[in-house]
Amino acid sequence: MTTAVKKTISLPADLARQVEDLARAEGKSVSAVVQDALRLAQRTHLKEQYRGIQGYWSTKAREKGILTKADLNRYLED
Repeated sequence: MTTAVKKTISLPADLARQVEDLARAEGKSVSAVVQDALRLAQRTHLKEQYRGIQGYWSTKAREKGILTKADLNRYLED
């Protein structure tokens, strides 16, 4: 089981009201809503990093003429 760590954060009043309203509507605590938002932000960040890495290596492959899986297999056999 994970031990919770308490943190104090500051939110603008309108955002605090939105978090509280969302928590109430979803039957969750404010803490759970903030945790969900942070997990979503982390997933989004990781996806962006993955796309950047994928784009980099796709560019490198195109530069070497690797456009298909068959091209890749030929390249790897050399």
